[in-house]
Amino acid sequence: MTDLRDAQTEIHGALRRLEAHTPFAEALAQTETGWHIQVDRTGPSVRIEPALSGIAFRAWAGDHWVETAAGGLDAPTLAGAIDGLEHRLASAVSKKSPPRDPATGRGSAIHPPRHPMDEKDIEGWIARAKEYRAWALAIPGVSDGRAMITSSTDTRLYANTAGADLYQVVPRVFGGVFVVAMESGTVRFDVVRPGGMGGQEILEPITEQTVHGAARSAVALLHAKTVPAGRSAIVLDPSTAGTLAHESFGHGTEADQFVRHRSYLQPILGTQVGPEFLSIVDDGSYPGGWGSYYFDDEGTKPRPTYLIDHGRFVGVLNDRTTAAELGGTPTGNARRSDFLSRLWVRMTNTYIAPGNHSREELIEEAGDGLLLEQFTSGVEDPLGGLMQIRVLKGRRIEHGKETDLLGAMALSGRVLDVLRAVRGVSRMEKMGMEPGFCGKGHSDYIPVGSSAAYLLTEATVGPA
Repeated sequence: MTDLRDAQTEIHGALRRLEAHTPFAEALAQTETGWHIQVDRTGPSVRIEPALSGIAFRAWAGDHWVETAAGGLDAPTLAGAIDGLEHRLASAVSKKSPPRDPATGRGSAIHPPRHPMDEKDIEGWIARAKEYRAWALAIPGVSDGRAMITSSTDTRLYANTAGADLYQVVPRVFGGVFVVAMESGTVRFDVVRPGGMGGQEILEPITEQTVHGAARSAVALLHAKTVPAGRSAIVLDPSTAGTLAHESFGHGTEADQFVRHRSYLQPILGTQVGPEFLSIVDDGSYPGGWGSYYFDDEGTKPRPTYLIDHGRFVGVLNDRTTAAELGGTPTGNARRSDFLSRLWVRMTNTYIAPGNHSREELIEEAGDGLLLEQFTSGVEDPLGGLMQIRVLKGRRIEHGKETDLLGAMALSGRVLDVLRAVRGVSRMEKMGMEPGFCGKGHSDYIPVGSSAAYLLTEATVGPA
């Protein structure tokens, strides 16, 4: 079955069966298709992802949710899934109402790529990836390069016994060119990696000029100096500052962590945690964002949710259950990585709102410090409030000027200390979402975006 809407009658019929046993039931049907191309020194490789197709049912059992999943959308498969749920609901004793009001209404949202990926066949995309790699290898000193292009289409249909019937199609595209330079056993790399909701237009940042820039950077990093370890004034580039937003007020503001008393932020909700000019937002509705969608997996429309508003910690991310327990409202952050995975409260696109400074003003204000560029990874401890962010490269700042090129480094420290030390955020003409994947623990990876302008703060930094 290629169109979830062909199964709508059977899905609603299954939900009507459940109505005899529960005050509320819902279904999330999903299909996902895609492909991945990679070109490296061994040549091109193509992976066509197996078509994912199935459904998750969830029903309210009086004081908790029960759910099941099925790998198919035909009538016998749906009936078998409902049989199991009916048996589990029959033993429910509590008659409490389900948490918060459910989604209602009907709607359809199909994201229109400016230039759909299927305008070009697989052979055409292989040729494009080969061209990307050739651009990298054209720069003297580059020893290797790897180019990749990924295209996927995630289609979801949400329905419930309250009358909701919501359909969405979300195409995502990612491109990457990884450039490697090697000399006397030393290996360095740099990368260009755009991604977002859309089609061929997402790959527009990969140009001969940007790939050559990454290649020259990789070669230059062979002779970069080692970062001095210690606490320092630091200026973060947009990719690193965006990761700071994700790691600093990410998992700790997912309200299921509050419910389980596993967030260091819970006791300080409503307090000032940063300067007046600092705001951090999570927004699953951000146009074209890698982590964007039209409704979450409870049928709630995403919206901008201020986590920090003018320095004050004001909001958390909720699904229906956490909203009921904490006295809040659903924020559109209930997400399953796929129909086989459980529903969690999850981030979408998290960003720091732009400020009023220029990049040059922040460098000058830093005085003596470090500029950190091109994040590679980040990790947060939502219970203890610590974080670490690794970057590919940077610059020493001396007397308000950029000087020596520095190699890979990592900033670390307490989230709240880093936020309270923020001294400025730059302007940003156009915000772009850095693509990434985020797991809940060590699994259930979902697409998320992050963004920011340049940001000046203080933290402990050392070689990575």
